Amino acid sequence: MATTVKVVSVDMRQASIKVTPSTYLTDVLEQACKKFNLSPDKYLLKHKEKELDLSNTFRNAGLIAGAKLELITKSKTPGALNIALQLPEPEARAFGAPRATARLPSDTTVWKVLRHFESTVCAGRVNITARGIPQTGVSSGSGQLYYESPALQIESRSLTSFVDFQKTMSQLGYNKGNVLIRLSFQTSERTFVDATNDISQYFEEEASVQQEREAAKATALEAETQVTRNNAQEAASEVPQIVPEAVTPAHEDATAQAPAITAEPSVPEPMEVDTASDPLAPTAIFSAPTNSTPAAAHTTESDEVYVPGIVHAQLHQQRLKTAGMNKRLLSDRELEEKAAAEQAKIAAVKSVDVRVRFPDQTLGQWKITPEWTGHTLYKAIRDVMAHKDAQFHLVVPGRPVVTIKDEDGPSAQLVKGYGFRQNTLLNLVWDGSATANVRNGPFLKAEQQKKAVEVVVPEVPQGEEEDEVAAPTTAKPVPQRKDGNGDGKKGVPKWLKLGKK
Repeated sequence: MATTVKVVSVDMRQASIKVTPSTYLTDVLEQACKKFNLSPDKYLLKHKEKELDLSNTFRNAGLIAGAKLELITKSKTPGALNIALQLPEPEARAFGAPRATARLPSDTTVWKVLRHFESTVCAGRVNITARGIPQTGVSSGSGQLYYESPALQIESRSLTSFVDFQKTMSQLGYNKGNVLIRLSFQTSERTFVDATNDISQYFEEEASVQQEREAAKATALEAETQVTRNNAQEAASEVPQIVPEAVTPAHEDATAQAPAITAEPSVPEPMEVDTASDPLAPTAIFSAPTNSTPAAAHTTESDEVYVPGIVHAQLHQQRLKTAGMNKRLLSDRELEEKAAAEQAKIAAVKSVDVRVRFPDQTLGQWKITPEWTGHTLYKAIRDVMAHKDAQFHLVVPGRPVVTIKDEDGPSAQLVKGYGFRQNTLLNLVWDGSATANVRNGPFLKAEQQKKAVEVVVPEVPQGEEEDEVAAPTTAKPVPQRKDGNGDGKKGVPKWLKLGKK
């Protein structure tokens, strides 16, 4: 008795598939992917949060009429199958055992499975794919060699043609677990020579298609690696803006007055330092702000800037839809590619500008290289301190707060160990052993204080976006529903009115 099931794709499209109790789930997957214009090799079926075994029939899967199945993305890494080949009696006697076993990936074709058992497992003692049997002609009496084709039985499925042998085990519904294949032979009507030509034609085309697929995968992987490399170079060349984060309320004015590290010409020119003779010398020193009012308090924005529009609502709905879609875990290969991309980004970093905010609200800037460690940065800061023996530590503002340790070694490198891939702001915090004289006095040496320049905050144009804001549309008044009396008041419904009597 025929019935239908509903298949839902990953993008929430639906399709109805007609099935019978003997329909294999692999056929259901192929028909659904054909309607969705998708490749069935990349998807599996799921029913009620449970992945289905595609080798089962509709009856054996325990599904009911009108069942709702979902398409899920299959992992790119093929699963491993434990395949057992049941040999006929003469071949079992030659091999020495009734069954031969092998462990192969699920993307292996049936023909390659037979060739693997023939050449590797059985070591040439059993002939499976190149068998010929002589037949004597009735009239002439001359003998002719005909091809004896392998016939496979996998559960209730029979595979006898070369077209069936071109399918992979995954296409038959076997992605993991154990599989039993019963082998037998049947005499075909083709001569051995014709069958050999057909074999070379079928499976040479399969080999060429496989090579094209592997070449396409290699090309895509190379293109993705090149794009990742270009993005890493662009990220290294760009100098993003850094917004300093205050540690205590007393430092709010420094947060407002500290300039953002950008490539704009408004940033003052760094002081002239012979970095070749002193590589630890700072590239710039900024004096403390003189105004007690934070610069952010002088910035005014229109309230219309913070009113969400239709674009924000559509973006929010799109994010909710994306978050509700099924997502598969990354395969081992994808994890390796992701780690390689991260290493490429780190290797592309040539230098990073690091600013250190001192307790007296002065700032120092250094251009570090990938060889710099935490100990190198601590040493560079002590060279400009007025009290070199005072103990302090450097922290990266944020959540969680990361403390830069005064250590050497690969794990203490600022670029590779702490992940400094862009311009970074650090806060210098005194340890508990620092005296009051050290805390309240100037942080920098006298000669460094003379080189300090004033912070220049870039001016942000105000009021330019007011003309671009669309005038609010006045909502049309909703006409009130009037009853029979025409006064606009809500009257008594007809079904509640009493009769004349």
